[in-house]
Amino acid sequence: MNYPFIGTGALKDLMVLKDHKRGRFSSYDRSGGNDDRLHIMPGEKKVIADIKGPGAIKHIWFTLDSKELLFLKKVIFRAYWDDESSPSIEVPIGDFFGAGSGKTTNFVSLPIQMSPENGKGFNCWFPMPFRDHGVIEIESQCSSQELLLYYYVDYELWKDFPNNIGYFHSQWRRCICKGMKEIQPSNEQRPFTRNEEFEFVGYNTTGEKNYVLLDAEGKGHYVGCIYTVHNLRNTSEWNWYGEGDDMIFIDGEKWPPSLHGTGTEDYFNMAWCPQQRYLAPYHGIIYGGGENWSGTSTLYRFHIEDPIYFEKSIRVTIEHGHNNQRYDDISSVVYWYQTEPHKKFPDLPDVLNRLPFPE
Repeated sequence: MNYPFIGTGALKDLMVLKDHKRGRFSSYDRSGGNDDRLHIMPGEKKVIADIKGPGAIKHIWFTLDSKELLFLKKVIFRAYWDDESSPSIEVPIGDFFGAGSGKTTNFVSLPIQMSPENGKGFNCWFPMPFRDHGVIEIESQCSSQELLLYYYVDYELWKDFPNNIGYFHSQWRRCICKGMKEIQPSNEQRPFTRNEEFEFVGYNTTGEKNYVLLDAEGKGHYVGCIYTVHNLRNTSEWNWYGEGDDMIFIDGEKWPPSLHGTGTEDYFNMAWCPQQRYLAPYHGIIYGGGENWSGTSTLYRFHIEDPIYFEKSIRVTIEHGHNNQRYDDISSVVYWYQTEPHKKFPDLPDVLNRLPFPE
């Protein structure tokens, strides 16, 4: 007899006895000493967890150190499920945990956290199931300096693998987006100022030039993203980087999609061109940018209570400015579950093309 329904929430299953076994891979010093870390040299790959299933990784903790500048952009976090040849996770390690600018800060959400001191303790609670085999790999693409990696990979083993379980995936993308040329001064009478035309005027009836966060095939559900914008427009005019509608195309549908939003801050559950740092379980702002929205801003939205389901395919997009008229530097990490095999990820850009521009 199954136990009665008692509601939802993180604590609801704690009283249920299970036939699982708990295990861990960690960087403890095998000699019994205190060098509890992995030493990874430039260009080196290390498998830090190799687990025979069925089961699931339930928690990952990392902290890293290197004397190399912006090393969090140069270290790649990968995962492979059931002996696949193409990774299901392939993300610069800092970006995966919210450091889209390459810098850490204390940040808390339900599935992803950067914890004290100064956000250098990385935590992930997204469950990562596998039927036969799960592998976690770290690659250092640093140019000259050693990487020190401390880690826990906590997992559980199951007696069987349910048929309705999806595999966890995560992918990084970046685009130096092309927008419209700013309108030059004119003697003609205009109904709008030049800045208003740049920020608000125009019609997007296809979504074709939107920034693409995710383009996946198979059956699954999208569960969220971390989104970073470096404002490349140098102006004293009103310089909000948003106004871009989110458009999520499911199973090949055409514009307008069934999930069409109203603006950047609206998709991230905030309002009125926000800059205030705000950290909630499912949405928030990690970095709010500088004066007039200058510099780098990072926002997040997790669809934990409202996953976005797809049967055949999904294309998650957002305009870069209204009608894709802005030309900012945008990068993102997306998180989703789906059946295998998955659509092969685009090639990860080389180190130079992952590094942020100077502020």
